[in-house]
Amino acid sequence: MAYKNFLLRSVFSILFVLIYLIVSYINFNFVFFLIILIYFFLTLEIIFFFKKFKLIPLIYIFISFIFFLLINFNEQIMFSFNVFIFVIISFDILSYLIGKTFGKKQLIKISPNKTVEGFLGGLFFSLIFSHLYLYYIGSELNLYSFLFIILIIITSFIGDLIESYFKRKNNLKNSSEFIPGHGGVFDRFDSFLFSIIFYSISINLLL
Repeated sequence: MAYKNFLLRSVFSILFVLIYLIVSYINFNFVFFLIILIYFFLTLEIIFFFKKFKLIPLIYIFISFIFFLLINFNEQIMFSFNVFIFVIISFDILSYLIGKTFGKKQLIKISPNKTVEGFLGGLFFSLIFSHLYLYYIGSELNLYSFLFIILIIITSFIGDLIESYFKRKNNLKNSSEFIPGHGGVFDRFDSFLFSIIFYSISINLLL
């Protein structure tokens, strides 16, 4: 079952990456509208599936959306945003796979399936693969790139925990069934919602 879920998660991630690459290849500015669409479905999901505890999740999504709107989507940020997306997806897949395969020690009660082994393994291998990706595209590897990737991983993990907390308050296993057999939009983009706040702040401070 763990590997079935891993396969489904991987398939969805690959599908999203393909859509993302096609859209960004046509015109990177169109990525903005793709993400707007994701926020729209996230909002619908909260409204229709969260029965007892929906105001705070809606406020959380709204805050995330505001920070997203502060990003000036143009060719200048395409490189860093692609790295941002790569790190989130690689950490999500690797931490899940390592946690399901080797995880024994529970990391936090809010999300019982999160393990110390999964988090540390995902962190370690995401750092390696992300730097290999940076090297492949000819980017300079330095302390800034290291810290940038670390902070993306940490903030994406916090986003995962926030979503888990919201689901527990609503007694939900999945945020919805928008993605058949795989959960909801919130389940798949939970890491993005919080980490985009960090990314927006970092980009606006640097530029």
